[in-house]
Amino acid sequence: MRVAVVEPYLGGSHASWALGYQAHSRHDVAVLSHTDRFWKWRMHGAHVTLAEELESEVKRYGPVDVVVGSSMLNGAGFLGLARRTIGDAAFVIYMHENQLGYPLSPRDRADLSYPMINWTSMAVADLVIFNSNFHRSEWFEEVPRFLRQFPDYQQQSFVPAVERRAIVLPVGVDLRRFDGISRTRREVVRIVWNQRWEYDKGPRELATAIRELDRRGLDFDLVLAGEQFPTDPDEFVQLRNELGDKMAHYGWAEEDEYVRLLASSDIVVSTAHHEFFGIAITEAVYAGAFPVLPGRLVYPERIPTRFHTKCLYQTPQDFVGKIEWAIAHRTEAAEIAQVIGSHMAAADWSLVATQYDQALEAVVAGETPGAGESPLR
Repeated sequence: MRVAVVEPYLGGSHASWALGYQAHSRHDVAVLSHTDRFWKWRMHGAHVTLAEELESEVKRYGPVDVVVGSSMLNGAGFLGLARRTIGDAAFVIYMHENQLGYPLSPRDRADLSYPMINWTSMAVADLVIFNSNFHRSEWFEEVPRFLRQFPDYQQQSFVPAVERRAIVLPVGVDLRRFDGISRTRREVVRIVWNQRWEYDKGPRELATAIRELDRRGLDFDLVLAGEQFPTDPDEFVQLRNELGDKMAHYGWAEEDEYVRLLASSDIVVSTAHHEFFGIAITEAVYAGAFPVLPGRLVYPERIPTRFHTKCLYQTPQDFVGKIEWAIAHRTEAAEIAQVIGSHMAAADWSLVATQYDQALEAVVAGETPGAGESPLR
């Protein structure tokens, strides 16, 4: 079977997803993409140039059986432009994120055109795949309210049909690269924050918590890793100056260093306002770090229920308290991390790619895979 993955924003988790599936699928997978810049322009305009790229791909290598677009793609516009190229091929949308509940920074204003792109892409898709049960539930809870904002022909009757075509499959993660990396017990507990350096990941909340831990005289060092942008968050710049030698790493880490940093970390933390899966957290926990995460968003789904009271916090004070507990109970935290890490192994591409293959085979055969829950639950 020939699969075309169409990704307008090939960076971060979107690149991990597209290239990971290409590398691990049993099918012939072509990735058609644009670079990870100007995300708003990608959502509005990339479908035009990517439809042209698909036409070139088909002319060179032959027809495709299924096209899989990401949530950054204007799927309805893409299908309109590519209808002669793809013929009867199935069309699938993979929802990494949606633009309905995205937390706006103080510099942003709400723009209904972006969630409308998400909605119309789902409306034309033969299959919609969400990356978590939380994401699927949140979308179908919010989209009726979104559509009611419009003056007439509000499309409410389309929602149940789209929901019936919606399933959950996790983002695959290349976890095997952490196997065989030895973990040595360091004298000082290491805390890692390894997500995008953007507003929606909560840099201010992280800095506040780390300052409080430092004020209490706790012995730790901090790794700030992850995808950076032209300007670092002010909170991180200030924290770097304040912590001095306690800042063990600051900035982007290349692959070998990233693996080493995660393998040397005892605690991984998140202060996210917006998270539908959490590749970075999955990697860190699999590598052996004890998770301290918000008790909301996707995190209750990712952490086994019996560890919720240890790992999931409800308030800023609870966040600091759970980190302090993990520092004081280092051995017990490491044992819990090992159990949760084994749970995270279900997200490895060696297992997940087969689930993708089966879902795409079913939709090509004219079947709709059952709208079941994520196998990671």
